[in-house]
Amino acid sequence: MQVKELLQQATDRLEEVTETPALEARLLLAHLLDRPESWLIAWPEHQPTADQHARFEQLLEQRLLGNPIAHLLSQRDFWSLELKVTPDVLIPRPDTETVIETLLNMFDDQLRLRVLDLGTGTGAIALALASERKQWEIHASDISAKALEVARENAARHQLDIHFHLGSWFETIPADMRFDLLVSNPPYICENDPHLAQGDVRFEPQLALTSGPDGLDAIRQLVREAPAHLVAGGMLMLEHGYDQAEEVTQLLDSAGYYQIETCLDHGGNQRVTFGTLA
Repeated sequence: MQVKELLQQATDRLEEVTETPALEARLLLAHLLDRPESWLIAWPEHQPTADQHARFEQLLEQRLLGNPIAHLLSQRDFWSLELKVTPDVLIPRPDTETVIETLLNMFDDQLRLRVLDLGTGTGAIALALASERKQWEIHASDISAKALEVARENAARHQLDIHFHLGSWFETIPADMRFDLLVSNPPYICENDPHLAQGDVRFEPQLALTSGPDGLDAIRQLVREAPAHLVAGGMLMLEHGYDQAEEVTQLLDSAGYYQIETCLDHGGNQRVTFGTLA
């Protein structure tokens, strides 16, 4: 069967599980053939081998069962970086790029900031910042040794210098170390949220997704513990659920932060809130 025929059949089948069936069909076949997507367009009459056809069928079956496309490709683009992804880490989402855009607009490259990305996962936030702000000293922590291994691989792939710390939040951060900026995309989904049984999150680590009955346990802890690790005038920036901005703002205000602001993601949702320590 030719490439164009494989793609058409795959697109038809993938319509039941994704809103972008043609794109995912191309991504899977290009990945299998180790070719760029443009090659598929240039060579529509190429005929993959029987073995390649069989392996493509296996990938399709896994996708039809709901396995995330990022897991099948073992990668996901975030910001300007191609990141390795495994079932041990949260798949980077475009919403999180709001964190990067906000910080780059706030701080220029000449400042020498010390930054800590808490719960780094793939390393997405830390690596995106390191790629854009060469002067910054970037640290990243995670409670999962497997997640930190993925983050280290991503840092090595892009030749970016990150200081990694294995531990829960601030657990293994030196007590005398202070940061200009603390940033986190923590778990913020309610533990009984019905969406946990749908889509990609079914295949992602629950530790990186849920945080108590209202989804705010991790954020409460970060707001409470951050002052001991910030310089005077330092900032705490948190990604959160689309409907949690008011609660996060109240938590920051009650803890003594000021100049509290919330930023919208590309979908127009309140996604990132930050405050400054007095």
